[in-house]
Amino acid sequence: MASDVAHQFRTVPLRRQRFETLPSPGAALAVGTVATAGAMAVLAPSLFFALLAALGACMVGLLAFRHNIGACVLWLLVTGCTLEMSLGDLLGPAAYQPIIAGVKGAGLVLAGLAVLRFGPCADPFNPGFAFLAMFVGGWVHGLHPGLTTSESLRSLVGSVAPFAFSFSRLSSGWARGIIRLTAWIPLFNVAAGSVLAIAGIRPLFVVDPGGARLGALSHPAFLAEFALAAIYSCLIELYRQGGWRHVALMAANFVILVLTGARAPLLYGSVVIGLTLAFVPSPGLSRGSRRLMLLAAAAAVPVLAGLAGSLSGLRLFNVATHEAVNLSGRGELWPLFERASAESPWFGWGVGAGNTIVPQTSDIVLYMHTWAAHNEYLRIAVEGGQIGRALLIVLFVLWCFCHSRHLCRTDRYIIRLVFIAFACHAFTDNVLISTSASVLFAFVSAVFARGRLEDEAASWRGVA
Repeated sequence: MASDVAHQFRTVPLRRQRFETLPSPGAALAVGTVATAGAMAVLAPSLFFALLAALGACMVGLLAFRHNIGACVLWLLVTGCTLEMSLGDLLGPAAYQPIIAGVKGAGLVLAGLAVLRFGPCADPFNPGFAFLAMFVGGWVHGLHPGLTTSESLRSLVGSVAPFAFSFSRLSSGWARGIIRLTAWIPLFNVAAGSVLAIAGIRPLFVVDPGGARLGALSHPAFLAEFALAAIYSCLIELYRQGGWRHVALMAANFVILVLTGARAPLLYGSVVIGLTLAFVPSPGLSRGSRRLMLLAAAAAVPVLAGLAGSLSGLRLFNVATHEAVNLSGRGELWPLFERASAESPWFGWGVGAGNTIVPQTSDIVLYMHTWAAHNEYLRIAVEGGQIGRALLIVLFVLWCFCHSRHLCRTDRYIIRLVFIAFACHAFTDNVLISTSASVLFAFVSAVFARGRLEDEAASWRGVA
């Protein structure tokens, strides 16, 4: 008996004790940080704070690499909160562009870390390559007189960042987290905006010539784009899993979309939902349930039409009951872009040239508060010419087709409808350059990644 006890103390406890005395990775990192900071303070005091900031950035990067899923989910939530809007109110207009650059740059870094964490993935038809080609073409051909090389490079980074996650073999956990969060972003945005409104910091609704629009933390147009992506996420999950919780969440996002007063997103969201429920069967959603949702939506239309007069303070109902023309200023903006495109029709003026066409001190900007084209086909014609625009369209089509063929049947039909709606929406809105593009294409990348993993798993089961 005593010999057995002695044997245990000689073997297992001593071995465990040897490993338990080693510091944890977090403690080792903390000790190393303190030691490095002390060494810098002694050896290079003039560079102490700069080196300490660099060391801190490296630590954050290491944590983002180790916990990439959580970091990307947090980044997506921050992106969906549009800090450039809420913080821009507090810090001033000068902070707007730097915050956007920081958010998109963080997304690009996280995409790079995802490649290192999960492995690279070939994506030859990624639309980001079209922007790279337009940047090279503009640099060779000559940039617009109001555009510098550094500004064009910054616009290139912002243009390719939303598509960067597709270059990684993303995990199922990453895809699941991004898809789920996408459906909740508008509600988080409105909840946080309500807190600021109660505190008197930022109004929940903004008023423009067409009426009141829900903006929350964002601009109403951005919030509408977030709500549209959330509706797509809810629709895909509803068709995969069934359950009325997805219906309730989709309805909540649809209400937010209505309150933003954005007509084009409301139209395309309604079309995608209607066509899907009418023509796409689902093993998780019975035909009777789909018909019931369609009937409920059809019954709601005349009710809302009858209430339009009493709800005319809201933008959507105001424009439905009164003549509203050119609320976004497209009639004044488009001729300027058409003229710039005609001056360099084949290769355009370089990525970022769309920001220089309308002088920011002009009467149009002072009245409309925007200098964006509100037509991505026209903007891309200015920046990349006919060749760049054709290349971008072809890559989008091939990107969607090649990735969606690996999806399950319901995902494939819905995501292709989403891309068709996006292509139509691009005629009247800034769907590629806004922050909402980062949310939409992170969600699309997650759907593509989940479909690829499921297809690979099915292939392995077939082989086995």
